[in-house]
Amino acid sequence: MPAATPVYPVALLLGGRRCLVVGGGHVAERKAAGLLAAGAEVHVVATRVMPVMRELPGLASVEERPYRAGDAAGYWLVVAATGDATVNQQVFDDGEAAGVWVNSADDPERCSFMLPAVTRRGPVTVAVSTSGYSPALASWLKAQFAAQMGPELAELAELLAGARAELKAQGRSTEGIDWRPGLGPDMLELIRQGRRAEAKERLEACLSR
Repeated sequence: MPAATPVYPVALLLGGRRCLVVGGGHVAERKAAGLLAAGAEVHVVATRVMPVMRELPGLASVEERPYRAGDAAGYWLVVAATGDATVNQQVFDDGEAAGVWVNSADDPERCSFMLPAVTRRGPVTVAVSTSGYSPALASWLKAQFAAQMGPELAELAELLAGARAELKAQGRSTEGIDWRPGLGPDMLELIRQGRRAEAKERLEACLSR
């Protein structure tokens, strides 16, 4: 049965952290690519590794062999994508014993964390999770959000980051500030039309109130 416990959403900073992918097929390849995109140091162990997976740029190591008991202990995070419940169970048990986070693809009973459906626009990341109940629903919702997320959203994020940095440079706290007047469809439309300077002026006017 899927996990019934509510999940605690986080955004992991995986840059330079050792992560293991157990499996060498199409699903494992997608999981490894996602970890690499986050800057993780990705290692792969599988009885057979597809050529397309070996060709992923940035892999730290690829070992074509069966998973060995205890392998998970040497990593910060592990993804099992073998399609074999017995192997997934071993990986999960090892992770639990070593305090390592484990996700087993399409196997929520053997997960200590869930992988959401993700869409990105520059620094903006939207993740959708159904707590393992329906990956299909999560993917559908992701597509709905992605359809509404144009490149102007990334530009707005950059403007907001700049304004936040200026406030901090002035010794002002950014906590408790009402940013809402500087957000919304009007701001996005200005950026979409290439009127970035006007959008910045509007944001500065809102924050000076």
